Amino acid sequence: MSFPIYDLDNAPEKSKPVLRELKQTFGFVPNIAGALAASPTLLAGFFSVFKNAHSGSLDEAQIQVLLLTNAVTNRSTWPVAFHTFLALKNGVSAQDVQAIRHGTQPADPKHAALSGLAKRLIETRGHATQTDLDSFLGAGFTQPQVLEVILVVAASTITNYVATVARPALEEAFQAHAWTPDVVR
Repeated sequence: MSFPIYDLDNAPEKSKPVLRELKQTFGFVPNIAGALAASPTLLAGFFSVFKNAHSGSLDEAQIQVLLLTNAVTNRSTWPVAFHTFLALKNGVSAQDVQAIRHGTQPADPKHAALSGLAKRLIETRGHATQTDLDSFLGAGFTQPQVLEVILVVAASTITNYVATVARPALEEAFQAHAWTPDVVR
């Protein structure tokens, strides 16, 4: 089954306002958003979560560490390439990006704590242990930031699942960061 990838010309009317905002944010409508646009309800819900995930106390590099970790953990190829691009653009070191793409811990202690907690939340379906939380807090994060990590995991779960089901084409700008799940150890 093939899923349509909508753009501003052919998307359902209720999806167009969100697609316009995403185009303003990124300079284009990402193919994953074009896939989400088939369901205006899902697109609107995703966009609300997306905006809130980017408005908390975590900086953009930290958010990209989370989003890349989530995509790798969920084995979702389009988001791995996209968030590799954005992580590098937002100052995450190439070494940390490669570690995450290979399923290992980043060298930066804060990035390792973020990546580790996100991976545990996904792998355990939210049943992080007190040890997991203590490790995260021990890296200098706060309890409210644990909740922000959950928000980012929720946002990326939507795109990861849609990308896995709809299989949008990878835009040319992200081709250099293409990834396959067999890379994960």
